Amino acid sequence: MPAVRLLNAAVRPFKSLFVSDAFEGMLLIAIAALAIIVANSPLAEDYHHLFHGALAWTPIGKLDTLHLWINDALMAIFFFVVGLEVKREIIAGNLADSQIRRLPVLAAVAGMAAPALVYFLIAGGEPNLERGWAIPAATDIAFAMGVIGLLGNRVPPPLRLFLLTVAIVDDIGAVLIIAVFYTANIDLLWLIASLVVLGCLLAMNRFHVDRIWPYIIGALVLWFCVLNSGVHATIAGVVAALTIPMRRRDGNSLLENIEHGLVGWNAYLIVPLFGFANAGVELGEIGFGNLFDPLPLAVGAGLVFGKQIGIFSSIVVANWLGFAKKPENSSWPQIWGTAVLCGIGFTMSLFIGALAFPRYPLLIEEAKLGVLSGSLISAILGYTILRMAPAKKPDAGESPA
Repeated sequence: MPAVRLLNAAVRPFKSLFVSDAFEGMLLIAIAALAIIVANSPLAEDYHHLFHGALAWTPIGKLDTLHLWINDALMAIFFFVVGLEVKREIIAGNLADSQIRRLPVLAAVAGMAAPALVYFLIAGGEPNLERGWAIPAATDIAFAMGVIGLLGNRVPPPLRLFLLTVAIVDDIGAVLIIAVFYTANIDLLWLIASLVVLGCLLAMNRFHVDRIWPYIIGALVLWFCVLNSGVHATIAGVVAALTIPMRRRDGNSLLENIEHGLVGWNAYLIVPLFGFANAGVELGEIGFGNLFDPLPLAVGAGLVFGKQIGIFSSIVVANWLGFAKKPENSSWPQIWGTAVLCGIGFTMSLFIGALAFPRYPLLIEEAKLGVLSGSLISAILGYTILRMAPAKKPDAGESPA
């Protein structure tokens, strides 16, 4: 029927959007905007009480607010999926080949060091702000890939792969930073208990245990021990993931089965819920006029300028020295636009911001303002550059891709 065909034609673009990389990024944008609106509306008190008010009952005394359950428990699942992804990439993915991983690893390291340097140049002399140096060092993979998804075939596949690999290495760096620099006072007995549980998980892997439930139970026990040890509980997610076997005896991948089972929950529940609970900046006390205060300015500048300078310059130097070739079929403006997109920090940057200033709510709000403004500017600027960037011209004797 003509009416049905017309309706299908009208709906088709939206159906394709909901199964594309772009949807996750757009969802995070909408969630962040909603959080800011609610936090500055008549519902602001209810919003803060919902997440920060003491729970009537909690099975774990250390987690006595919904905000703590989201940041210390649900985000452990997020980091668990990150760990699964990292292990898969190291064993059988883009990080398995030393030649392929050279450039993304170099770019990721430079892309974490340069924002930290920018942060220190702006806010390093301010008292109480030193702990925030790692906030602009992270890249939000879902957000960045979402913007790439909006651009369709304007971004060459090798450049998409490069961005994905940089973000994975970036996640590894962020996890190490959290473990080393944002760890509270250590409780030695709980830390020893954590190591014992980790040893049991490794033993199960060594003796080819290929059922999922022993690993899930072990991961939960490990999380509880780490939570009480003083090391941030989310680190348990990454560590537990690294003990999951890549192959089963029947040839199927236990790791990939678990990853596929959790990735949707991660993308459409855990990360949006985290974003809604953490992105609500109160503009009454912290207005846009505060963007040029040391903390939000340092975070925003680190994301917008530090990220692109570190990543783009490392690619230029590596290509010039012959250490690693730039992504194939990619023009320099396209590479620059992708480097700018890496300045989208959002999830990991908000998370580190909360860890950096646990006793200073006002500084957490300022850090949020810097993260959101820097991420938004990076997203718009990166999209614009890639939208306008010319494709790579084939070299002499090279046929067009």
